[in-house]
Amino acid sequence: MSRILDQRILLLVISFSASVQSTKVLSKWKKCGDPECEKAMSRVQATTDYLGPDCRYLNFKAGEEIIVYSKLSRENENLWTGSKGKDFGYFPRDAVKVEEVLIGEEVEVLTKETDFLCLHEDKYTFE
Repeated sequence: MSRILDQRILLLVISFSASVQSTKVLSKWKKCGDPECEKAMSRVQATTDYLGPDCRYLNFKAGEEIIVYSKLSRENENLWTGSKGKDFGYFPRDAVKVEEVLIGEEVEVLTKETDFLCLHEDKYTFE
């Protein structure tokens, strides 16, 4: 019985550690097409396959089209946020090429904690 309890505690600690990592703020600032970050900024095409490290990232294959909604700025300018069908998440900007710019000017805004949570089936997932 003690061994089962120890295993459950270990699993709880591992789960908590994964949760803290997956909600880590990647940047305090982001650039968007409007102050609410609802306007699409650009249409890009994947130049390589990409598999993200956790549920916050967008996975794709070379040739797929992605709509960009924000770009992290200052501390972490390499990550952009976009959607492919119903999937949404972060991806490295060097894994795509810009096909079409959809806005005239970028607006820099503060990120929110909710920007770094996993989104599954129209609800936030707290791991």
